[in-house]
Amino acid sequence: MGHKAAAALAEGFRGQVVVPGDPEYDAARAVWNGAIDRRPEVIARCTGTADVLRAVAVAREYGLLAAVRGGGHSIAGLGVCDGGMVIDLSPMRGVRVNTEHRIARAQPGTTWGGFDHETQAFGLATPGGLMSGTGIAGFTLGGGFGWLSRAYGLACDNLLEADVVTAEGRVLTASSASHPDLFWGLRGGGGNFGIVTSFTYRLHRLGPAVLCGAVFLPGERLAEVLAIVRDHMLDAPDELFASCVAGAAPAAPYLPAEYHGRPVVRVGVCWAGRPDRGREAVAPLRAALAPFQPVADTVQARSYAQWQQALDPGWGPGARNYWKAEYLSVLDDGAIRAIAANTARTTSPLSDVRLAFLGGAIARVGADDTAYTHRSAPYLLTVNSRWEGGEAEPHIGWTRRFWSEMRPYSSGGAYVNFLGQEGPGRVLEAYGRAKYERLTALKDRYDPDNFFRVNQNIPPSS
Repeated sequence: MGHKAAAALAEGFRGQVVVPGDPEYDAARAVWNGAIDRRPEVIARCTGTADVLRAVAVAREYGLLAAVRGGGHSIAGLGVCDGGMVIDLSPMRGVRVNTEHRIARAQPGTTWGGFDHETQAFGLATPGGLMSGTGIAGFTLGGGFGWLSRAYGLACDNLLEADVVTAEGRVLTASSASHPDLFWGLRGGGGNFGIVTSFTYRLHRLGPAVLCGAVFLPGERLAEVLAIVRDHMLDAPDELFASCVAGAAPAAPYLPAEYHGRPVVRVGVCWAGRPDRGREAVAPLRAALAPFQPVADTVQARSYAQWQQALDPGWGPGARNYWKAEYLSVLDDGAIRAIAANTARTTSPLSDVRLAFLGGAIARVGADDTAYTHRSAPYLLTVNSRWEGGEAEPHIGWTRRFWSEMRPYSSGGAYVNFLGQEGPGRVLEAYGRAKYERLTALKDRYDPDNFFRVNQNIPPSS
């Protein structure tokens, strides 16, 4: 069936069609998470909307399961499937910036590194991921928070328009004025309703330099550090975003060699405004951390694009990953002790624990304005198991036990972009009952056969 579908696909298809046995097959099916090893029958590497339409039509005609790949960064490996067809959007990487109207139109294979490269040439940006290698597509469709989000909201809050290929082969433009119900669902509902072939974002003035960087402290001071950052962020200006990461120190030139591989906690900050005002806002935090003998302090004015790339080393493709994430409503001393105790029991030097401090513009968007949920949650905890070989169970077990001990502090929700293969119950937690039912009704309208189901799926009511 796969070879017949590949032959049918090739007619009128401008991109590359890859099947098992082709020299490119293994590289084309690989995704960022090395724990995912799936073998599709056909990979359709699309060059534009016409190719996407052709791929959808052939997959439907031959009854093939369809996975949609953008940046390939999904922790659950949703950009690839066993059997079936991968509709690969990664060759579609065009970005066009309109400086007069401060908007950018980008194709779904674009990464945030590529997007920022184009927009920062004009001193403009929109909230993107915490690392440059993340793709814009799945990130935006799941909500998408990053260094600029307390100032300007989520990626989906800055989405103005999306061109969508539906399961029945129509091309729709979704915005607040056109197909507003679909536009609502695209902003947080994931890839459940179609394939977005073009994203139009609102841009904001940023740069040429922003104050950003990290303060590194000894890992044994994790509990004290979390308490200090928590207290500082309670009334911090919206322009300041902070994230704490606990794990083994990288072998980086800005860290003393004697700390390489030792436990450290990194307090990362980014100020979305003038660097001089950022220094004033960050000064009390740096002063509060000073008694804990920082290993290094890299906070300085640099380009936003440079900061987006600073965390990329050590997080490239190939390693095996298993994550669990939870929004927290409470970060009291008990929660902090639990985080510190579980972090100390990590099973791999590649693993880490991340705590993002949310709020600001994220929380000011109406709760029902988009499909993204849990806007009022002040914290997002992510437990990231990452390893290269050996048995998976010790690492998975550590992650699950850690997550389980943090559930009493939860706001009752999951972040859809950080969900692994955790089942329909966790997808429901990502949205809550009321929104889930609204998304189901939307699925009934735009994809009643559940053609798009290799995702954090919201099945139709039928």
